[in-house]
Amino acid sequence: MATKTIAGAPSPRNSPDEPAQDPADLLETTLTHLESLLWICYGEGIDWHTGDGPRHLDNVLWLAAEMARKAGEVFQGMEKGRREGAEAG
Repeated sequence: MATKTIAGAPSPRNSPDEPAQDPADLLETTLTHLESLLWICYGEGIDWHTGDGPRHLDNVLWLAAEMARKAGEVFQGMEKGRREGAEAG
């Protein structure tokens, strides 16, 4: 049976200056995050210490870090727009 590959390293990008991910890698990463979110929502009997538990927990933490990074980028963009609007107006 073939093994599953996960796009890129399981960690968030360090800088917005890094090149954007390939769309196929981005889709694979998103599907990996979604699989882990659904896995943890399944219900009782999840063992976070053995089996697939540690991998899914790592993926969910990776997703949370990506979401926090993206929210920071949105905030910075909003603040930049607000400052530019205040200077122009």
